[in-house]
Amino acid sequence: MKKTAFALLVLFLAVACGGSAGSHTPQDAIDAFLAAGLEAESPTSMGAEDYGLAPFVGEGVRFLIPSLGEDSGGRVFAVGEADDRERLATYYESLGEQSAAFFSWVFVKDNLVLQLNGSLEEDVARQYEAALNDLD
Repeated sequence: MKKTAFALLVLFLAVACGGSAGSHTPQDAIDAFLAAGLEAESPTSMGAEDYGLAPFVGEGVRFLIPSLGEDSGGRVFAVGEADDRERLATYYESLGEQSAAFFSWVFVKDNLVLQLNGSLEEDVARQYEAALNDLD
């Protein structure tokens, strides 16, 4: 009985701390981008004020893609709840539907949502998507 209770406690803590299968951190994504030879410079943790009108869910990290110009890049979010991931991805996708000026590339892998500046060429954006998809 004690072993079962202990095993359940360990499982609960692993899930609560993000240790479940398919659970990644924003840094995992940044590392994957860099390993694939992609730009992901100056990663910076995002606070509530950095989300703007986007749903404030999960842990966000902003990174720069210097070839796009000053202060341009993307964001990667680790979001535990599927509904929250969907809301976040839909938010960024809907901006591009409202105006081409707000278009961005949006990719979801497991618990991660990746949002990239829409001025990034599609073939390069797809390289980021592939690096994200290569996470185990």
